[in-house]
Amino acid sequence: MKSPGAIGISGGTLSRETLEALGNLIAIAIERAGAVEKLSKAEASRESEKLRSAILDSVTHEFRTPLTSIKASATTMLSGANLDASHRHELLTVINEEADRLNHLVGEAAEMAQLDANQVELHREPHRVSEVIERALEEVKQRLADHPVEICAPDDLPMVSIDLDRIAAVLVQLFENAGKYSPAASPIRITAEEGKGKVTVSVADRGPGIDDFEQTLIFDKFYRGKNERYRVQGTGLGLAIARAVVEAHDGTIGVTSQLGHGSVFYFSVPV
Repeated sequence: MKSPGAIGISGGTLSRETLEALGNLIAIAIERAGAVEKLSKAEASRESEKLRSAILDSVTHEFRTPLTSIKASATTMLSGANLDASHRHELLTVINEEADRLNHLVGEAAEMAQLDANQVELHREPHRVSEVIERALEEVKQRLADHPVEICAPDDLPMVSIDLDRIAAVLVQLFENAGKYSPAASPIRITAEEGKGKVTVSVADRGPGIDDFEQTLIFDKFYRGKNERYRVQGTGLGLAIARAVVEAHDGTIGVTSQLGHGSVFYFSVPV
């Protein structure tokens, strides 16, 4: 058996038995520390492999779809087929929309990398929460056209110091998720309230809900719900970006949900 090390003791009057017991305890502690270190490395390796698999799954599934559409449309136009003006316009529209989608996917990945590296500068100024809600709703009004939107945001809420564009983008993400995962015509309710020195904004939907286990993972990078990952488009970066932005504002973000009854996503920022 390989010795874990050597120990020297001088100036003591301990018995040989006591010294041997002390040496054995130290050896056990060293071996235990080594075992914990190996276990930690193995766990980190497994997590790294899971992340690589998630990235590959996301790239394969999300990037291949628009690329396939672009390639098919371009090939048809280059084939020399006798296309009328409306058909050519339709193919060009597909190429344009799918190129925008690719650009959005790449932009999300780049933003996540910048946030991870703390390379994003926030331009914080005092704003009313109602201003943030209005800006976000204006951006997603077409995507929420099938949902009645209810807003409950008192006019006397205190102002918050935020980067307006980035917090509005967080709300856009929550609105888009509510619209994508909720049945058509189901309402989406937006609430803003003050408490404990913070303003909290909530977005409630009538979607399928999220089970307790997935609620602990939903804000992780590249994670997508096990029942929705192939039904709804996405990379699994949107909520991870939202969390990073809110935390950069010294805020918190979370979700409460009940299966079959919908979800409430919320975030808080200091007054």
